Amino acid sequence: MTNAHDTQLSSLAEIISEKGMDGLGSAIQMLINETMRIERDRHLHAEPYQRTESRQGYANGFKSKTLATRSGLLNLSVPQTRECDFYPSFLERGIRSERALMVSLAEMYIQGVSTRKVTHIIEELCGFEVTSMEVSRATKRLDGEFEQWRQRPLSRMLYLILDARYEKVRQGGSVVDSAVLAAYGVDEKGMRHILGVSVSLSEAEVHWRQFLESLVSRGLHGLISITSDAHSGLKAAIRAVLPSVPWQRCQFHLQQNGQAYVPKKSMKTEVAEDIRTIFNASNRDEADRLLKLTVTKYTTIAPDLSRWMEDNITEGLNVFSLRKAHQKKLRASNIAERVNREIKRRTSVAAIFPSAESCERLVTGVLIEINEEWQTGNVYLCMDD
Repeated sequence: MTNAHDTQLSSLAEIISEKGMDGLGSAIQMLINETMRIERDRHLHAEPYQRTESRQGYANGFKSKTLATRSGLLNLSVPQTRECDFYPSFLERGIRSERALMVSLAEMYIQGVSTRKVTHIIEELCGFEVTSMEVSRATKRLDGEFEQWRQRPLSRMLYLILDARYEKVRQGGSVVDSAVLAAYGVDEKGMRHILGVSVSLSEAEVHWRQFLESLVSRGLHGLISITSDAHSGLKAAIRAVLPSVPWQRCQFHLQQNGQAYVPKKSMKTEVAEDIRTIFNASNRDEADRLLKLTVTKYTTIAPDLSRWMEDNITEGLNVFSLRKAHQKKLRASNIAERVNREIKRRTSVAAIFPSAESCERLVTGVLIEINEEWQTGNVYLCMDD
């Protein structure tokens, strides 16, 4: 069973290596840099600042080097020495090592970065054996960088979009669907930001509340609108942590929810068009008028649908209080859709994560790259009057 799993895992890693690890460039760069540091320590027969008679030379800082790979340009810090000759074996092997690096890094993410697994990975990269302490230093550096990004200070955001997706994670001997909670923001300049991510057992109020409280404690403020689905745990958490911020229920999910109350399949297209007409009204007064007419229309032929519309559709109309130019992009949680597709593309390789930490690690790596892409791209919302 183990051999079969290892073979499958290796095949998955090979697939990733062929397609490249786009989106994980920062992790690759970090791993190479740490690998070269370990190799220099081995070459010198001494760790930094260590006094030993076996020392063969001295560390002499780092030299910048840019390496072009399928993952993009990597900005490497090549360790230098004095009183001895040293050049990292990874760079000596050159680009031929990239494929092995891709396979190794893929395994590192899929397997959850256990010390035992990463020992094999670092050995493949370095060409020599490493100790568990050296492995821990390399992996902790990676996790430390990701945690620092997740806990970085936040600033004023005008709009907050909240979303969750589920991944299969091994918890206490069982495989469970764990919620990946994510927060997105749009600042005063109209730029998008990925504010945070957290892997929880579910979307229960306690988990959403802890997540929202962490965003506020990191400096999130100035919100004028929140867009999300109507999950009961999330709604309760928003009321508890951000009670004064107007909430906009995602119109896309509202449209999907409404279909569950349509009594006949033949009516689904008509109902969907009626709901879209309400959402596409020119202003809030017109939307309210159309909603009233639609509720009356279905009172007799679909009473459950009529009651659902009266109780729920208004939650999707708060977007009309926002600037006209912003309404289309903030009436639903579409900002998260592209991100979710990218996350799914990566996590589908792993299928089942060995721990919540490994799931959070992979998702964080993807989000960091997307967030950096957003900061160098065009504005998401035009802020000119």
